[in-house]
This record gives sequence, C-alpha cells and structure tokens, in this order.
Amino acid sequence: MKTNIKNYNLDILKEELKRIGEKPFRAEQIFKWIYQEKVDSFDKMTNLSLELRKKLDENFTLGIFKIVKKLESIDGTKKYLFDVQDENGNMIESVLMQYHHGYTICVSSQIGCKMGCKFCASTGIPFERNLLAGEIVEQILAIERDTGITISNIVFMGIGEPLDNFDNVMNAIQIINNPKGLNIGARHISISTSGIVPKIYELADREEKIQCTLSISLHSSNNKKRSEMMPVNNAYPIEELIKACRYFIKKTNKRISFEYALAKDNNDNLEDAKELVKLLDGMLAHVNLIPINPIEKGKYTKSTNENIIKFRDYLNEHGIVATIRRELGSDIDAACGQLRRKNLKNK
Repeated sequence: MKTNIKNYNLDILKEELKRIGEKPFRAEQIFKWIYQEKVDSFDKMTNLSLELRKKLDENFTLGIFKIVKKLESIDGTKKYLFDVQDENGNMIESVLMQYHHGYTICVSSQIGCKMGCKFCASTGIPFERNLLAGEIVEQILAIERDTGITISNIVFMGIGEPLDNFDNVMNAIQIINNPKGLNIGARHISISTSGIVPKIYELADREEKIQCTLSISLHSSNNKKRSEMMPVNNAYPIEELIKACRYFIKKTNKRISFEYALAKDNNDNLEDAKELVKLLDGMLAHVNLIPINPIEKGKYTKSTNENIIKFRDYLNEHGIVATIRRELGSDIDAACGQLRRKNLKNK
C-alpha cells in the first residue's frame, strides 16, 4: 500500500529511500521538489531519473488535497474546506489571513476534536482521527499552490487539539522548519493547546528543542467558569496548568501567549481581569484577548467593545502585556469547524 511521502521528515525519508534501494542524498532533491517547487506529481521531478520517478510513484503518493469550497472575506481572509482524499471522504478546514507582517495560515491537526469546548464550532462534530504529518503540511502547500503566495507564519489553531496529536504535529513542524523543506522559522510557528498538561511538560523537555510559541487557551482564571467553558479543565485544572506553564517558561526561557476569548456577562468583567492579573503574576506572558466568534447554537456571545477595551487596559496597567486580536473573516464564518459542520449537515 502506498504511503504519503510528505509524512516523512528528511531523516526518515533518507531511510525510506535506502529501503527501496536508492541513495539517501536523493531525499534532499525530493524535498526541494515537494516543498520549494511544490510539484503535484513525481513526473515533474525532472532532475531525477525516469527509473527513480517510477519507483517513487509505485511506493508513495504526494497526498494532494482537493479544494471542496473556498470562501473569501471582504478583509481578504480566505477559508478552505479540503477533501483529504482518504477512504472515508473526510474533510478539514484551513484559514489564510493577511497581516502587515505577511501571510498566516491557521492549520487543523485533527479531523474533529475531543475537547468539547463550548465556544468552539468543532464541538458536536464527530471526531474521526488524527491528521498525519503530511496532511498537516499539505494544508500549507495546497493554499500556496492555489494562491501563488508564500506563507510566513503557521498557527496550529484550526480543528483539533495539537497536543492530542503530539507526534504527528512535531513531525510536521520538523518538515515546516527544515531549510530544505518549507523553511519557516520556528519563531513563526505557534502551537495552541486547551491545556494537555503532560504534553506541555513533554514539549518543554524535548531533547531537540523547538523554538515555537506556545499558546494556552485559558479563557477564565477560575476553575468553575473554565470547566463550564472547557471540559478539559476537569482533567487538568488551572493550578496544574499554570504549574506546567511556569515549568515550560523556566526550561525554554520563552514567553507563553494566553488566549482569552471574552464572552458577554461571563468572563469579561473587572473581577475576571483582577483574577487574571493575580494568576499570571511574575510570569513571562502575553495575553491575547479574542472577541468571541458566534457559532450556531452557541452558548456564548461576544463581549461589548467597551468591556474588551476596559479589560485590556486593566491588564496593561497592572503589568500584564495584553492586546486585542484583530477580527478577521467574520463575514465568512471564519471560526474553525463551521464549514465542516455545515457540510456534514448538508450531507
């Protein structure tokens, strides 16, 4: 059975080539064709012999996605629904956003999600499986092929919990970060987690240190509210999560970004801001305030602009660096999961 050649980082691909009787140095040539030339066929790898191209075609696939739907916002944000071309007809979403510093893509790491966060559009959609490394990387390549642009920043904030698919996400990052691969610097890659505490420790303790940004979906500073919003908090309460975050900062000397989605009459008042200041006291941290995206049958609604600004100002005045995330793609249901949800409903 053929395997997706994009599942292999450079070192593993060299071993795979040896297995089929080829010289390992060919792996770097193949990497260049896949990740720099972005070819969609082995036949287009013209500096490889016909015999090698035939052998590659017999043993591997390039795992090319099909674009099922593409929506474009008035602000330039593009949202993609991809057919991953597996036997079950599964689909995932990716979002392309333009900022002053370049293009950012929000990638999915799973087909569905187990976390059940009450404000997330992925909740209520069946979890199917983890995405393989090649399927994560292909989201970037598919959008670059479609648009002709070069992605400069990657955020693992799409469908799924990245740290619940730890090995495949780490493998994908190796390919994305490799100078012979997509050559995107680790500092331009952000991993967002709902708070899988054991994996935060594992990420901090990796022998092969990665310089990616770690983002924590926090959304509340007390266990009662956070458990209502995020069931994962029942398994890993805030005290354990913050302890793991402090450990990560100590081991890596890297700042953590805390995501905080402000929901009206829930977690957006001054008392919540005071709790957050106390919780993050002394930490190397940044708070990213998110005007919550409305979702179908969602329990939470967006906080008022006045409360969002007051919340930010209070944090800044008390030593916590806080910014408000720019709202992008609100006219095209940019919250990850909504396109897949609608597609499944139509089916």
